[in-house]
Amino acid sequence: MAHSIEITPIDDQIPLLRQTKKDEIEEGRKVNHLINIKVRVNEMYRDLDNSSIKTCTIFKVNMGLRESNPAAYTPKMVSIGPYHKKNPQLDPMEKYKLLYLQWFLQRNEALDIEICISELEELKEKALKCYDDIEDLGNDSHDFCQMLLLDGCFVVEFIRERCQMCPEQEDEVFNFGGYICHQIFRDLMLLENQLPFFVLNQLHHMTKQDDELQLLLLANDSFIFFVDLPNMIRASFTETEFVNAGNIKHLLHAVHILSCHGQNFVEKPKYDITRQKAMPNATELSEAGVSFVKVGYCYKEDNLGDNTSLFDITFENGLMKIPYFEVFGYTENFLRNLIAYEQQSSDVLPTYFGDYVTFMDHLIDSDKDVSLLRQKGIIENWMGEDKEVASLFNKIENGSVIIPTSITVKNSKKQLNIVKNHGTK
Repeated sequence: MAHSIEITPIDDQIPLLRQTKKDEIEEGRKVNHLINIKVRVNEMYRDLDNSSIKTCTIFKVNMGLRESNPAAYTPKMVSIGPYHKKNPQLDPMEKYKLLYLQWFLQRNEALDIEICISELEELKEKALKCYDDIEDLGNDSHDFCQMLLLDGCFVVEFIRERCQMCPEQEDEVFNFGGYICHQIFRDLMLLENQLPFFVLNQLHHMTKQDDELQLLLLANDSFIFFVDLPNMIRASFTETEFVNAGNIKHLLHAVHILSCHGQNFVEKPKYDITRQKAMPNATELSEAGVSFVKVGYCYKEDNLGDNTSLFDITFENGLMKIPYFEVFGYTENFLRNLIAYEQQSSDVLPTYFGDYVTFMDHLIDSDKDVSLLRQKGIIENWMGEDKEVASLFNKIENGSVIIPTSITVKNSKKQLNIVKNHGTK
């Protein structure tokens, strides 16, 4: 019997799979893409260390601030901490770190490098969380702890040396008041050039004598020779106020606290984002009948009882009182780093230094304004020409958005605008 094969035309065949439309394929690709993104983001969440974000206190200066003057945030003499450790231009100072380490160990015969490193190992994880993005150093425990030891001993012994606490039969490493000494202090006041204060405090306690002051008080005693600000004087403080040094983040924070000591801190304000009129400058105010007078002093032996702060600016009945302020070549760096610290710290309010610079920037538009304030004894110009001082205050605010948080600055600006428009009464 013959077999027959029936052939069905292809158009009449029933397809095994439904034809997929182009838009359905594209939709599938989008879904897969979204799934991949979700997976990657979840992995990033797992790797994110929330605790390090919350505990970071030694920041890298943001680009908005840095771009107007990068040199103001960069050490020139000595690297402290991890951010500038690999800068070869700072290598010549490494031998002095070793010399200070020798001094440090001489203070306690029972102490050696092994014991010091062991103590610092206990602080390593806590110290790492104070910095922003330093994984390359954090992976090598020995390198990081060695850095803490060398840099920490350098800072502690430098402060002791400034307080005339050299080991017996040893001469000072750096000539007190000399150029190098001032350059080192300048570098110690950079936000990116810090060690956690608890590391410095631990090292100090390891070699502290019974009659020796707390490190914070030693730092204050040494800094008053460099920080030419009102109220940076020992008479303003008592030891009991600084028994708990655990609240100090680093040396720049210590100077910030000492400078703002005694100010009336306020609760976090609700920012007024409405556009404010520019405050009149000193020349315009003088022409409108405002009088200027100096108050306070910087550190002077015969004025230890003076408690005037840099921020004690008042305006009443046509009289503006402004604290005495000395301007040096390093003043811009100092103010910039204090402002960077204020702006990048969520727990610093009011932002006194930012407010002060904003106020002075409005008050000073040109060398004429500086000349007026200088003649009134308010500004002492050690920079050179008055236009350099004007440029200093005008440049600092570049790249930063400073909203006044202290009541004094905001109220003074409002009152001074009224004076400009209507004169004094």
